[in-house]
Amino acid sequence: MARVAALLRRLSLATVVGWSAAAASSPTSGTTAGGVATPARDDEIVEQLPAHLGDAAQRRAARTAERAQRAQLQAHPDALGLALQAARDALARGRRQGDPRELGTVEAALAPWWNLASPPPEVRLMRATVHQSQHAFQAALGDLDALLAAPAIPLAVRAQAELTRSGVQQVLGHLSDAEAGCRRLSQPGFLALGEGVRHNALACLAELASLRGREAPAAATLARLAGAASPDAAGDAPGWLQLMRAELAQRRGDASAGPLFVAALQSDPDVYTLCAYADWLLDARRHADVLALLKSHEAADPVLLRIALAERALYGAADARTRRDARTLGDRYDAALLRGDRSHGREQSRYELDLRGNPRAALALAQANWRVQHEPADAVVLARAAHAAGRDGAAEEVWRYLRETGGRDARLAIGGAAAAPFLPLPPAGDTQRDAQREAPRQAATPAANGTAS
Repeated sequence: MARVAALLRRLSLATVVGWSAAAASSPTSGTTAGGVATPARDDEIVEQLPAHLGDAAQRRAARTAERAQRAQLQAHPDALGLALQAARDALARGRRQGDPRELGTVEAALAPWWNLASPPPEVRLMRATVHQSQHAFQAALGDLDALLAAPAIPLAVRAQAELTRSGVQQVLGHLSDAEAGCRRLSQPGFLALGEGVRHNALACLAELASLRGREAPAAATLARLAGAASPDAAGDAPGWLQLMRAELAQRRGDASAGPLFVAALQSDPDVYTLCAYADWLLDARRHADVLALLKSHEAADPVLLRIALAERALYGAADARTRRDARTLGDRYDAALLRGDRSHGREQSRYELDLRGNPRAALALAQANWRVQHEPADAVVLARAAHAAGRDGAAEEVWRYLRETGGRDARLAIGGAAAAPFLPLPPAGDTQRDAQREAPRQAATPAANGTAS
Protein backbone atom coordinates (compact mmCIF):
# COMPACT_ATOMS: atom_id res chain seq x y z
CA MET A 1 0.00 0.00 0.00
CA ALA A 2 1.39 3.40 -0.95
CA ARG A 3 1.86 6.11 1.65
CA VAL A 4 -1.25 8.08 0.75
CA ALA A 5 -0.39 11.39 2.41
CA ALA A 6 2.65 11.70 0.13
CA LEU A 7 0.60 10.47 -2.82
CA LEU A 8 -2.03 13.10 -2.11
CA ARG A 9 0.56 15.86 -2.38
CA ARG A 10 1.87 14.51 -5.66
CA LEU A 11 -1.59 14.27 -7.17
CA SER A 12 -2.53 17.69 -5.78
CA LEU A 13 0.50 19.35 -7.30
CA ALA A 14 -0.03 17.71 -10.69
CA THR A 15 -3.71 18.67 -10.69
CA VAL A 16 -3.25 22.22 -9.46
CA VAL A 17 -0.94 23.14 -12.31
CA GLY A 18 -1.95 20.54 -14.87
CA TRP A 19 -1.32 20.58 -18.58
CA SER A 20 -3.43 22.87 -20.67
CA ALA A 21 -4.56 21.73 -24.08
CA ALA A 22 -5.98 25.19 -24.69
CA ALA A 23 -2.59 26.81 -24.16
CA ALA A 24 -0.98 24.54 -26.73
CA SER A 25 -3.65 24.95 -29.40
CA SER A 26 -2.92 26.56 -32.74
CA PRO A 27 -3.78 30.26 -33.06
CA THR A 28 -5.91 29.40 -36.10
CA SER A 29 -8.21 27.23 -34.02
CA GLY A 30 -11.65 28.40 -33.14
CA THR A 31 -12.63 28.58 -29.47
CA THR A 32 -15.92 28.29 -27.72
CA ALA A 33 -17.08 30.72 -25.08
CA GLY A 34 -15.59 28.41 -22.46
CA GLY A 35 -12.11 28.58 -24.01
CA VAL A 36 -12.18 25.04 -25.49
CA ALA A 37 -10.10 24.71 -28.66
CA THR A 38 -11.93 23.56 -31.80
CA PRO A 39 -9.72 22.48 -34.74
CA ALA A 40 -10.54 24.17 -38.03
CA ARG A 41 -9.02 21.33 -40.13
CA ASP A 42 -8.58 17.59 -39.75
CA ASP A 43 -4.78 17.91 -39.96
CA GLU A 44 -4.51 20.72 -37.40
CA ILE A 45 -2.41 19.99 -34.30
CA VAL A 46 -4.39 20.90 -31.19
CA GLU A 47 -1.78 19.71 -28.69
CA GLN A 48 1.69 18.25 -28.78
CA LEU A 49 1.64 15.31 -26.37
CA PRO A 50 4.70 14.85 -24.17
CA ALA A 51 7.46 12.37 -24.79
CA HIS A 52 8.23 10.36 -21.68
CA LEU A 53 11.62 8.95 -20.82
CA GLY A 54 12.13 5.22 -20.74
CA ASP A 55 12.50 2.25 -23.00
CA ALA A 56 10.58 2.73 -26.27
CA ALA A 57 9.51 -0.90 -26.41
CA GLN A 58 8.13 -0.66 -22.89
CA ARG A 59 6.21 2.49 -23.80
CA ARG A 60 4.74 0.82 -26.87
CA ALA A 61 3.74 -2.21 -24.81
CA ALA A 62 2.12 0.02 -22.20
CA ARG A 63 0.14 1.90 -24.86
CA THR A 64 -0.97 -1.38 -26.43
CA ALA A 65 -2.14 -2.69 -23.06
CA GLU A 66 -3.97 0.57 -22.35
CA ARG A 67 -5.80 0.42 -25.69
CA ALA A 68 -6.75 -3.22 -25.08
CA GLN A 69 -8.04 -2.34 -21.63
CA ARG A 70 -10.08 0.54 -23.05
CA ALA A 71 -11.59 -1.74 -25.69
CA GLN A 72 -12.55 -4.28 -23.03
CA LEU A 73 -14.19 -1.59 -20.95
CA GLN A 74 -16.14 -0.28 -23.93
CA ALA A 75 -17.41 -3.81 -24.58
CA HIS A 76 -18.27 -4.39 -20.90
CA PRO A 77 -18.92 -0.97 -19.31
CA ASP A 78 -20.75 -2.53 -16.34
CA ALA A 79 -17.90 -4.85 -15.34
CA LEU A 80 -16.97 -3.32 -11.99
CA GLY A 81 -13.69 -5.19 -11.55
CA LEU A 82 -12.46 -4.15 -14.98
CA ALA A 83 -13.56 -0.55 -14.44
CA LEU A 84 -11.78 -0.34 -11.09
CA GLN A 85 -8.56 -1.69 -12.57
CA ALA A 86 -8.74 0.84 -15.41
CA ALA A 87 -9.30 3.60 -12.85
CA ARG A 88 -6.33 2.49 -10.73
CA ASP A 89 -4.10 2.33 -13.79
CA ALA A 90 -5.18 5.84 -14.84
CA LEU A 91 -4.42 7.23 -11.37
CA ALA A 92 -0.97 5.65 -11.47
CA ARG A 93 -0.24 7.15 -14.89
CA GLY A 94 -1.44 10.56 -13.78
CA ARG A 95 0.81 10.46 -10.73
CA ARG A 96 3.88 9.42 -12.73
CA GLN A 97 3.41 11.83 -15.61
CA GLY A 98 1.72 14.77 -13.92
CA ASP A 99 -1.26 14.60 -16.28
CA PRO A 100 -4.53 15.64 -14.58
CA ARG A 101 -6.53 14.43 -17.58
CA GLU A 102 -6.12 10.92 -16.21
CA LEU A 103 -8.59 11.95 -13.50
CA GLY A 104 -11.15 12.26 -16.28
CA THR A 105 -10.20 8.77 -17.40
CA VAL A 106 -10.94 7.54 -13.88
CA GLU A 107 -14.37 9.18 -13.91
CA ALA A 108 -15.14 7.83 -17.38
CA ALA A 109 -14.20 4.28 -16.38
CA LEU A 110 -16.47 4.47 -13.34
CA ALA A 111 -19.27 6.40 -15.04
CA PRO A 112 -22.08 3.85 -14.33
CA TRP A 113 -21.53 4.30 -10.58
CA TRP A 114 -19.94 7.75 -10.35
CA ASN A 115 -23.02 9.81 -9.46
CA LEU A 116 -24.74 7.26 -7.23
CA ALA A 117 -25.55 8.42 -3.70
CA SER A 118 -24.20 5.11 -2.36
CA PRO A 119 -21.82 3.61 -4.92
CA PRO A 120 -19.84 0.43 -4.25
CA PRO A 121 -17.19 1.08 -1.56
CA GLU A 122 -14.26 0.80 -3.99
CA VAL A 123 -15.87 3.34 -6.32
CA ARG A 124 -16.58 5.70 -3.43
CA LEU A 125 -12.94 5.49 -2.37
CA MET A 126 -11.79 6.21 -5.91
CA ARG A 127 -14.23 9.13 -6.15
CA ALA A 128 -12.84 10.58 -2.93
CA THR A 129 -9.31 10.26 -4.31
CA VAL A 130 -10.27 12.17 -7.46
CA HIS A 131 -12.06 14.86 -5.42
CA GLN A 132 -9.03 15.51 -3.23
CA SER A 133 -6.79 15.58 -6.30
CA GLN A 134 -9.01 18.36 -7.63
CA HIS A 135 -8.82 20.15 -4.26
CA ALA A 136 -12.51 19.46 -3.62
CA PHE A 137 -11.52 18.52 -0.08
CA GLN A 138 -14.96 18.69 1.53
CA ALA A 139 -16.44 16.43 -1.14
CA ALA A 140 -13.58 14.00 -0.57
CA LEU A 141 -14.14 14.03 3.19
CA GLY A 142 -17.86 13.44 2.67
CA ASP A 143 -17.18 10.24 0.75
CA LEU A 144 -14.47 9.11 3.16
CA ASP A 145 -16.60 9.74 6.23
CA ALA A 146 -19.46 7.79 4.66
CA LEU A 147 -17.12 4.89 3.95
CA LEU A 148 -15.74 4.81 7.48
CA ALA A 149 -19.24 5.00 8.97
CA ALA A 150 -20.35 1.93 7.02
CA PRO A 151 -20.23 -1.19 9.20
CA ALA A 152 -19.34 -3.76 6.55
CA ILE A 153 -16.84 -2.57 3.98
CA PRO A 154 -13.76 -4.57 2.97
CA LEU A 155 -10.94 -4.14 5.47
CA ALA A 156 -8.51 -3.01 2.76
CA VAL A 157 -10.94 -0.29 1.66
CA ARG A 158 -11.36 0.85 5.26
CA ALA A 159 -7.59 1.04 5.74
CA GLN A 160 -7.12 3.02 2.53
CA ALA A 161 -10.00 5.35 3.49
CA GLU A 162 -8.42 6.01 6.90
CA LEU A 163 -5.06 6.79 5.33
CA THR A 164 -6.56 8.96 2.60
CA ARG A 165 -8.70 10.86 5.10
CA SER A 166 -5.67 11.43 7.30
CA GLY A 167 -3.79 12.80 4.30
CA VAL A 168 -6.60 15.20 3.44
CA GLN A 169 -6.81 16.43 7.04
CA GLN A 170 -3.05 16.94 7.05
CA VAL A 171 -3.22 19.05 3.88
CA LEU A 172 -5.98 21.12 5.49
CA GLY A 173 -3.85 21.66 8.58
CA HIS A 174 -6.10 19.61 10.87
CA LEU A 175 -3.24 17.71 12.45
CA SER A 176 -5.19 16.32 15.41
CA ASP A 177 -7.79 14.78 13.09
CA ALA A 178 -5.02 13.40 10.89
CA GLU A 179 -3.28 11.87 13.89
CA ALA A 180 -6.49 10.24 15.12
CA GLY A 181 -6.89 8.49 11.76
CA CYS A 182 -3.32 7.22 11.77
CA ARG A 183 -3.75 5.91 15.32
CA ARG A 184 -6.88 4.03 14.28
CA LEU A 185 -4.92 2.54 11.40
CA SER A 186 -2.28 1.23 13.80
CA GLN A 187 -4.83 -0.75 15.82
CA PRO A 188 -4.82 -4.58 15.82
CA GLY A 189 -7.95 -4.76 13.68
CA PHE A 190 -5.86 -4.00 10.58
CA LEU A 191 -3.11 -6.57 11.26
CA ALA A 192 -4.79 -9.03 8.91
CA LEU A 193 -3.68 -6.80 6.03
CA GLY A 194 -0.02 -7.31 6.86
CA GLU A 195 2.81 -5.43 8.52
CA GLY A 196 2.89 -2.82 5.75
CA VAL A 197 -0.28 -1.17 7.07
CA ARG A 198 1.28 -0.74 10.49
CA HIS A 199 4.40 0.74 8.92
CA ASN A 200 2.24 3.23 7.02
CA ALA A 201 0.51 4.20 10.25
CA LEU A 202 3.81 4.63 12.12
CA ALA A 203 5.25 6.72 9.29
CA CYS A 204 2.11 8.83 9.24
CA LEU A 205 2.39 9.46 12.99
CA ALA A 206 6.09 10.29 12.68
CA GLU A 207 5.48 12.81 9.93
CA LEU A 208 2.73 14.46 11.96
CA ALA A 209 5.07 14.59 14.97
CA SER A 210 7.65 16.34 12.80
CA LEU A 211 5.07 18.94 11.81
CA ARG A 212 4.52 19.62 15.51
CA GLY A 213 8.13 20.40 16.29
CA ARG A 214 9.36 16.91 17.20
CA GLU A 215 11.69 16.63 14.24
CA ALA A 216 14.55 14.60 15.77
CA PRO A 217 12.48 11.67 17.11
CA ALA A 218 10.41 11.70 13.92
CA ALA A 219 13.55 11.47 11.79
CA ALA A 220 14.79 8.57 13.93
CA THR A 221 11.50 6.71 13.57
CA LEU A 222 11.41 7.18 9.79
CA ALA A 223 15.03 6.03 9.51
CA ARG A 224 14.21 2.90 11.48
CA LEU A 225 11.23 2.18 9.24
CA ALA A 226 13.50 2.67 6.22
CA GLY A 227 16.07 0.24 7.60
CA ALA A 228 18.66 3.02 7.66
CA ALA A 229 21.58 3.02 10.09
CA SER A 230 20.96 6.68 10.97
CA PRO A 231 18.63 9.56 9.99
CA ASP A 232 21.33 10.69 7.54
CA ALA A 233 21.55 7.34 5.71
CA ALA A 234 19.26 6.42 2.83
CA GLY A 235 18.71 2.76 3.67
CA ASP A 236 16.46 0.62 1.50
CA ALA A 237 12.88 1.87 1.50
CA PRO A 238 10.00 2.65 -0.86
CA GLY A 239 10.04 5.99 -2.64
CA TRP A 240 7.22 7.48 -0.58
CA LEU A 241 9.15 6.87 2.66
CA GLN A 242 12.39 8.28 1.26
CA LEU A 243 10.46 11.31 0.07
CA MET A 244 8.94 11.82 3.51
CA ARG A 245 12.42 11.64 5.04
CA ALA A 246 13.86 14.01 2.44
CA GLU A 247 11.17 16.62 3.07
CA LEU A 248 11.71 16.39 6.82
CA ALA A 249 15.48 16.84 6.35
CA GLN A 250 14.74 19.82 4.10
CA ARG A 251 12.60 21.44 6.79
CA ARG A 252 15.41 20.84 9.30
CA GLY A 253 17.95 22.46 6.98
CA ASP A 254 19.87 19.18 6.86
CA ALA A 255 22.12 18.45 3.88
CA SER A 256 21.05 14.79 3.96
CA ALA A 257 17.89 15.93 2.15
CA GLY A 258 19.73 15.81 -1.17
CA PRO A 259 20.71 12.12 -1.12
CA LEU A 260 17.30 11.22 0.27
CA PHE A 261 15.56 13.01 -2.61
CA VAL A 262 17.79 11.09 -5.02
CA ALA A 263 16.85 7.81 -3.34
CA ALA A 264 13.16 8.71 -3.54
CA LEU A 265 13.50 9.61 -7.21
CA GLN A 266 15.29 6.38 -8.04
CA SER A 267 12.47 4.40 -6.46
CA ASP A 268 9.53 6.47 -7.69
CA PRO A 269 10.33 8.93 -10.51
CA ASP A 270 7.02 10.78 -10.61
CA VAL A 271 6.43 14.48 -11.26
CA TYR A 272 5.91 15.41 -7.61
CA THR A 273 9.24 13.86 -6.56
CA LEU A 274 11.03 15.47 -9.51
CA CYS A 275 9.72 18.88 -8.52
CA ALA A 276 10.44 18.38 -4.82
CA TYR A 277 14.07 17.55 -5.59
CA ALA A 278 14.26 20.42 -8.08
CA ASP A 279 13.11 22.83 -5.36
CA TRP A 280 15.89 21.59 -3.09
CA LEU A 281 18.40 22.10 -5.90
CA LEU A 282 17.05 25.59 -6.56
CA ASP A 283 17.49 26.50 -2.90
CA ALA A 284 21.05 25.15 -3.12
CA ARG A 285 21.61 27.33 -6.22
CA ARG A 286 22.40 24.26 -8.31
CA HIS A 287 20.51 25.64 -11.28
CA ALA A 288 22.32 23.68 -13.99
CA ASP A 289 21.47 20.47 -12.14
CA VAL A 290 17.80 21.48 -12.19
CA LEU A 291 17.84 21.76 -15.97
CA ALA A 292 19.58 18.41 -16.33
CA LEU A 293 17.13 16.75 -13.95
CA LEU A 294 13.99 18.08 -15.62
CA LYS A 295 14.97 17.75 -19.26
CA SER A 296 12.23 16.12 -21.39
CA HIS A 297 9.54 16.64 -18.71
CA GLU A 298 8.58 20.17 -19.77
CA ALA A 299 4.99 19.27 -20.65
CA ALA A 300 4.02 19.23 -16.96
CA ASP A 301 3.41 22.75 -15.69
CA PRO A 302 5.12 22.34 -12.30
CA VAL A 303 8.22 21.10 -14.12
CA LEU A 304 8.17 24.02 -16.54
CA LEU A 305 7.99 26.44 -13.61
CA ARG A 306 11.20 25.02 -12.11
CA ILE A 307 12.90 25.06 -15.50
CA ALA A 308 12.03 28.72 -15.99
CA LEU A 309 13.28 29.58 -12.49
CA ALA A 310 16.59 27.83 -13.18
CA GLU A 311 16.91 29.53 -16.58
CA ARG A 312 16.33 32.94 -15.04
CA ALA A 313 19.04 32.33 -12.46
CA LEU A 314 21.50 31.03 -15.05
CA TYR A 315 20.81 33.24 -18.05
CA GLY A 316 18.84 36.22 -16.76
CA ALA A 317 15.28 37.42 -17.17
CA ALA A 318 15.91 38.85 -20.65
CA ASP A 319 17.26 35.61 -22.11
CA ALA A 320 15.13 34.15 -24.91
CA ARG A 321 14.84 30.78 -23.15
CA THR A 322 13.64 32.33 -19.91
CA ARG A 323 11.17 34.59 -21.71
CA ARG A 324 9.83 31.73 -23.84
CA ASP A 325 9.20 29.38 -20.94
CA ALA A 326 7.80 32.09 -18.68
CA ARG A 327 5.42 33.15 -21.45
CA THR A 328 4.32 29.55 -22.05
CA LEU A 329 3.73 29.07 -18.35
CA GLY A 330 1.69 32.28 -18.16
CA ASP A 331 -0.45 31.11 -21.08
CA ARG A 332 -1.13 27.84 -19.30
CA TYR A 333 -2.15 29.60 -16.10
CA ASP A 334 -4.44 31.90 -18.07
CA ALA A 335 -6.03 28.89 -19.75
CA ALA A 336 -6.59 27.29 -16.35
CA LEU A 337 -8.41 30.42 -15.18
CA LEU A 338 -10.62 30.23 -18.28
CA ARG A 339 -11.57 26.73 -17.18
CA GLY A 340 -12.43 28.05 -13.73
CA ASP A 341 -9.44 26.35 -12.12
CA ARG A 342 -8.15 28.60 -9.35
CA SER A 343 -6.50 25.90 -7.26
CA HIS A 344 -2.88 26.45 -8.28
CA GLY A 345 -2.12 29.43 -6.03
CA ARG A 346 1.11 28.09 -4.54
CA GLU A 347 2.78 27.57 -7.89
CA GLN A 348 1.39 30.70 -9.49
CA SER A 349 2.56 32.80 -6.54
CA ARG A 350 6.11 31.72 -7.30
CA TYR A 351 5.56 32.51 -10.97
CA GLU A 352 4.35 36.02 -10.19
CA LEU A 353 7.14 36.73 -7.72
CA ASP A 354 10.16 35.19 -9.42
CA LEU A 355 9.32 35.36 -13.11
CA ARG A 356 7.10 38.42 -13.36
CA GLY A 357 8.51 40.42 -10.46
CA ASN A 358 5.04 41.17 -9.08
CA PRO A 359 5.17 40.66 -5.29
CA ARG A 360 1.72 42.16 -4.77
CA ALA A 361 0.08 39.57 -7.05
CA ALA A 362 2.26 36.84 -5.54
CA LEU A 363 1.07 37.77 -2.04
CA ALA A 364 -2.61 37.75 -3.02
CA LEU A 365 -2.24 34.29 -4.57
CA ALA A 366 -0.30 32.95 -1.58
CA GLN A 367 -2.93 34.27 0.84
CA ALA A 368 -5.76 32.69 -1.17
CA ASN A 369 -3.84 29.42 -1.28
CA TRP A 370 -3.26 29.46 2.48
CA ARG A 371 -6.98 29.74 3.06
CA VAL A 372 -7.34 26.38 1.30
CA GLN A 373 -4.36 24.34 2.47
CA HIS A 374 -1.69 24.47 5.17
CA GLU A 375 1.26 22.37 4.06
CA PRO A 376 4.82 23.48 4.88
CA ALA A 377 5.40 24.63 1.29
CA ASP A 378 2.27 26.80 1.52
CA ALA A 379 3.66 28.50 4.62
CA VAL A 380 7.00 29.15 2.92
CA VAL A 381 5.34 30.65 -0.16
CA LEU A 382 3.19 33.01 1.91
CA ALA A 383 6.03 34.12 4.20
CA ARG A 384 8.28 34.73 1.22
CA ALA A 385 5.67 36.67 -0.76
CA ALA A 386 4.78 38.81 2.26
CA HIS A 387 8.45 39.65 2.86
CA ALA A 388 9.04 40.47 -0.81
CA ALA A 389 5.99 42.74 -0.83
CA GLY A 390 7.26 44.60 2.23
CA ARG A 391 4.29 43.37 4.24
CA ASP A 392 5.70 40.89 6.73
CA GLY A 393 2.54 41.24 8.81
CA ALA A 394 0.56 39.61 6.00
CA ALA A 395 2.14 36.29 7.02
CA GLU A 396 0.66 36.47 10.54
CA GLU A 397 -1.75 33.64 9.66
CA VAL A 398 1.26 31.40 9.12
CA TRP A 399 2.90 32.37 12.41
CA ARG A 400 -0.39 31.86 14.27
CA TYR A 401 -0.78 28.38 12.79
CA LEU A 402 2.80 27.44 13.65
CA ARG A 403 2.39 28.72 17.21
CA GLU A 404 -0.59 26.40 17.53
CA THR A 405 1.07 23.36 15.98
CA GLY A 406 4.72 23.83 16.99
CA GLY A 407 5.94 23.46 13.41
CA ARG A 408 9.38 24.63 12.26
CA ASP A 409 10.99 25.01 8.85
CA ALA A 410 14.44 26.29 7.90
CA ARG A 411 13.04 27.76 4.69
CA LEU A 412 10.94 30.22 6.69
CA ALA A 413 14.07 32.29 7.42
CA ILE A 414 13.00 34.37 4.42
CA GLY A 415 10.18 35.71 6.60
CA GLY A 416 12.49 37.98 8.62
CA ALA A 417 12.54 38.44 12.37
CA ALA A 418 9.00 37.13 12.85
CA ALA A 419 10.16 33.72 11.64
CA ALA A 420 12.80 33.23 14.36
CA PRO A 421 10.62 31.10 16.70
CA PHE A 422 9.74 28.80 13.82
CA LEU A 423 13.21 27.90 12.58
CA PRO A 424 14.74 24.52 13.47
CA LEU A 425 16.08 24.23 16.99
CA PRO A 426 19.87 24.12 17.45
CA PRO A 427 21.61 20.86 18.26
CA ALA A 428 21.08 19.54 21.77
CA GLY A 429 23.45 21.10 24.28
CA ASP A 430 23.49 24.61 22.82
CA THR A 431 21.65 25.97 25.84
CA GLN A 432 22.06 29.64 25.02
CA ARG A 433 20.45 29.28 21.61
CA ASP A 434 17.81 26.95 23.07
CA ALA A 435 16.83 29.65 25.53
CA GLN A 436 16.74 32.28 22.81
CA ARG A 437 14.41 30.14 20.72
CA GLU A 438 12.21 29.03 23.60
CA ALA A 439 11.54 32.51 25.00
CA PRO A 440 9.46 33.79 22.07
CA ARG A 441 7.62 30.47 21.89
CA GLN A 442 6.62 30.74 25.55
CA ALA A 443 5.51 34.30 25.00
CA ALA A 444 3.29 33.08 22.18
CA THR A 445 1.59 30.35 24.22
CA PRO A 446 -1.59 32.29 25.12
CA ALA A 447 -2.32 32.86 21.44
CA ALA A 448 -1.87 29.18 20.75
CA ASN A 449 -4.68 28.30 23.14
CA GLY A 450 -7.24 30.29 21.23
CA THR A 451 -7.68 28.17 18.11
CA ALA A 452 -7.59 24.46 17.49
CA SER A 453 -5.60 23.22 14.54
